[in-house]
Amino acid sequence: MMVYKVTVSVVDFDSLGASGIKDVIENTSYANHCIYPNVAEIEGVDIGEWDDDNPLNSFEKFDKEFKRLFSKRSKAKK
Repeated sequence: MMVYKVTVSVVDFDSLGASGIKDVIENTSYANHCIYPNVAEIEGVDIGEWDDDNPLNSFEKFDKEFKRLFSKRSKAKK
């Protein structure tokens, strides 16, 4: 049996907040109970008002923007 660490990015359009997103991920019903997710860590970054030009809305720009947003956080934590 394997265990995997999966990083998922979520744009919180419904303003669920970190605990709400954690609950959704952990309490979703997966076919045949094949996945038992446990959110060990979750952090967020305020991206301001959403618009369709946001880099997170583009497959080509998503990775770069995601790294930019969260590299600020890890530098601030040190």
